[in-house]
Amino acid sequence: MDCPNVSAKSGIDDAGGGWSAFVFFIWRGQGKTLQYDARPLMKNGRQFTFSGQVRDNMFWTLASGVTFWTAYEVLMFWALANGHVTLLTWSTNPVWFVAFFFIIPMWESFYFYWIHRMLHIPFLYKTVHALHHRNVNVGPWSGLSMHPVEHIIYLGTVLIHFVIGAHPLHILLHLQYYTLTAATTHTGFEGMVIKDKNRLALGTFHHQMHHRYFECNYGGLELPWDKFFGSFHDGTDEADAKIKERRKRFTNS
Repeated sequence: MDCPNVSAKSGIDDAGGGWSAFVFFIWRGQGKTLQYDARPLMKNGRQFTFSGQVRDNMFWTLASGVTFWTAYEVLMFWALANGHVTLLTWSTNPVWFVAFFFIIPMWESFYFYWIHRMLHIPFLYKTVHALHHRNVNVGPWSGLSMHPVEHIIYLGTVLIHFVIGAHPLHILLHLQYYTLTAATTHTGFEGMVIKDKNRLALGTFHHQMHHRYFECNYGGLELPWDKFFGSFHDGTDEADAKIKERRKRFTNS
């Protein structure tokens, strides 16, 4: 019998990745408008486990990503129910209860930047993170297409609640936001065009550059970590030269 939680996660991720894939790559409702890379997603490629890029991405997202997503959520709810995580409620502390909904995205941004840089250490990159970087031209299913070890590290962001406490709603926000934005930022499109206007911001040029140049733009745009720590690439020739030098050092070439 299917675990309801796993089934629900699969359904949510199917909705996020599947909806984006249908709109942008099957129906092609806006053609190539606002698309970063006009090349089609690869249908055959030796680098992919199942030859086609979409099949490969869907497998790693659903078989590994949803499994670990569910495991972390079950762990956190169990820990809350058994007193291993401090329960934060509206009635006991309304200020922090509300503040956590704003603090969590900032923590995720900080956490993601540093674990992402760690995953670009040569050993971890070659053995773990390279699976995600098979996707040079990204699509909606690419965001959570990761090695199982990377899923464990990536989703480990939620373990912070063992230190700071949480309400079940905080846990849900933490994991849902973190996983579903991975799909939207990897659509390969800057946004969704409705009636000739960009009505919904989706993918970011910032992260698109990361998949092209690898050794830059490790973080998101919530906070400018890349600018703070010298890994920012804005698409200019100057930044391009700087990043190419970083890549030479990384590849020892």
